[in-house]
Amino acid sequence: MEAEASESEPALEEFARAAETSLLECKVCLERFGHRQQRRPRNLPCGHVVCLACVATLAHPRTLALECPFCRRACRGCDTSDCLPVLHLLELLGPALRPSAAAHSAAPCSLGTLSCHHAFGGWGTLVNPTGLALCPKTGRIVVVHDGRRRVKVFDSGGGCAHQFGEKGEGAQDIKYPLDVTVTSDCHVVVTDAGDRSIKVFDLFGQIKLVIGGQFSLPWGVESTPQNGVIVTDAEAGSLHLLEIDFPEGVLRRTERLQAHLCSPRGVAVSWLTGNIAVVENPLAPGTRACSTRVRVFNASMQLIGQVDTFGLSLLFPSKMSASAVTFDHQGNVIVTDTSSQAVLCLGKPEEFPVLKPIVTQGLSHPVALTYTKENSLLVLDAADHSIKVYKADQG
Repeated sequence: MEAEASESEPALEEFARAAETSLLECKVCLERFGHRQQRRPRNLPCGHVVCLACVATLAHPRTLALECPFCRRACRGCDTSDCLPVLHLLELLGPALRPSAAAHSAAPCSLGTLSCHHAFGGWGTLVNPTGLALCPKTGRIVVVHDGRRRVKVFDSGGGCAHQFGEKGEGAQDIKYPLDVTVTSDCHVVVTDAGDRSIKVFDLFGQIKLVIGGQFSLPWGVESTPQNGVIVTDAEAGSLHLLEIDFPEGVLRRTERLQAHLCSPRGVAVSWLTGNIAVVENPLAPGTRACSTRVRVFNASMQLIGQVDTFGLSLLFPSKMSASAVTFDHQGNVIVTDTSSQAVLCLGKPEEFPVLKPIVTQGLSHPVALTYTKENSLLVLDAADHSIKVYKADQG
């Protein structure tokens, strides 16, 4: 019996290798099928099998129409289904399969699962916070919220350094802040929905400039490496670049970069590539419900990547509601998702669609996020009125 067992082991290994090459590998991307969402084997109506990531890549982003890459039969991405025989075969041969190439080419540390190391703020210190930014020069953390003083500045350890921006009805007061950014020369820029203006302060709270009368509803705001300011106008559906003389407190120039966006809110700029990501909130077809779309433009404002709620439903089992966006230090697009109470990596724009949860626990209503120079991820949780600091798990 032992001899028979020893003789059967090479045969099983040979069968596993043959199955891996012939049955367990997507013939489009040449990656092994798996149980995770992107690698799941999907039956096309014609009978051919490809992985879910390739279905999403081949399908039209709006109509989901695609052609089988082997027989050219037309279908739609939503007409595909899990290939159960391949999934069962993966379970049966799991121990005999060699480690996949994908496992050896693991994603960089910034794409791994992050865990919360500490949090600061809390009710009373922050009241219904809406925006978060990091000062590039000092590392101080700036939050806008609904407190008596609308702008709160924390040191890198989470201690409150100071606060400013009085709540009030004066032209220089902050009425209803939506977002905040800090420029490379330490100026704080706040979008104020109360009087539909943009207000600029120095880091100590001295008002430098009020820009009013130019926007229908300024919402998201972000600074560029060149000390410019990018602003989304949610009501006008536009994206603007502001050139400001900060020492003099003068608006030098306003340029409209995009004019046909759907309720744009969050915005981010990659200091690595110059790419600009915008979170849009269009109405879902035939309903009054808002969906989510993340569009990424290069520095010349050419569209280079796009994902939306409908398309991502092929890769993620629940609806995504992106509330904020940023870039990590490798140029990946990172979003907060209020539906799953998570932080998701969408990958690099040219690699869309990709979806990888990087924070899955400890969040209630994430509304803003940013990375520190040390590659920690700061997430603003509006439900907990706090900032949570996430770092890569060691080992």
